Amino acid sequence: MKRKIMEIDETKCDGCGRCIPNCPEGALQLIDGKARLVSDLFCDGLGACAGECPRGALRVVEREAEPYDENKVMANIVRQGPNTIKAHLRHLEAHGEQRLLQQALSYLREHRLPVPDRHEAAPAGGGCPGFRKHIPAAAPGPVAGAASALRQWPIQLKLLNPAASWFDGADLLVSADCVAHACGGFHRDLLAGRMLVMFCPKLDGDPDGYVEKLAAIFRRHDIRSITIARMEVPCCGGTTLLVKCALEQSGKHLEPREVIVGIDGEILSDQTPKGEEK
Repeated sequence: MKRKIMEIDETKCDGCGRCIPNCPEGALQLIDGKARLVSDLFCDGLGACAGECPRGALRVVEREAEPYDENKVMANIVRQGPNTIKAHLRHLEAHGEQRLLQQALSYLREHRLPVPDRHEAAPAGGGCPGFRKHIPAAAPGPVAGAASALRQWPIQLKLLNPAASWFDGADLLVSADCVAHACGGFHRDLLAGRMLVMFCPKLDGDPDGYVEKLAAIFRRHDIRSITIARMEVPCCGGTTLLVKCALEQSGKHLEPREVIVGIDGEILSDQTPKGEEK
C-alpha cells in the first residue's frame, strides 16, 4: 500500500524545533540538535510540520509502505544513537504499543545493545500528548451517567494508522461525524466496548483514500464486528457505502450492523446481522 510519510534532510535541519508543535501525532522529536522522525508508525504524512520549517528540511514523500516491522524500524533507530533509541521506546510506551515495545527491547537484547531506562523524562520538545489516551480493553456494557466510552486516540480516519495495535480483535464503530453530536446516548448505546473511526462522507473529499485506509485496517487485523452509525440525511449514506466498498476491497466477509440516527437524535433504524447481539 502506498502512503505518504515525512522525510527529513538532516543536512538542512538546524534544530530550530518549529516543526515539533505542528506534529500532533508526536512522530517528530528534537534529539541531538536535529528533528527526528521517531516512529513512522504514527506519521500521518499530512505535512503540517513541513510548512513551519524555515530551512526546507522536511518534505512529504510517497512510497510503498510494507506492513509495519518493528525490527526494521529498530535497525534504523539504533544508527541514530542512544538518545533516539530512548525516545523511540518512550514513544511506543506512551502510545500503549506494548507488543511493539517488547519487540524493540528484544531487538536490543538480541544485538547485545544496551537497554536504556525508558522511564527517564522525555527530551525537550518531545512527547505525544495527542496519543496518550489508550485505555486497556474492557468488557462491553453500559456507561454510567455521562462518562466517556472512548478507548483510543486519534479517532478521525484521516489521522488513524492502519497498523495501530488497538484494532487487533476489536469491535469497531465506524461513525459519521454528526452522529456523536446528534445522539445523546452515543457513548452509552453505540461506543461502549468499541474502537472508534469517524469521518464525514460528504465534506472530507477523499472517498478513495478512505476506502483504501479502511480496507487496510480490515486486512491487517482480526476485526470481530463492525457497527456503522450514520445520520438519516441522504448524503450520510456514503458512510455505509464506503465501509462496504472497503470490505469488498479487503476480501473480508463481515456483515456490518447499520444504525441510522435522526436529526432529533433518536435511533430510527438498527439493522443487526442475524445471530449477533446489538
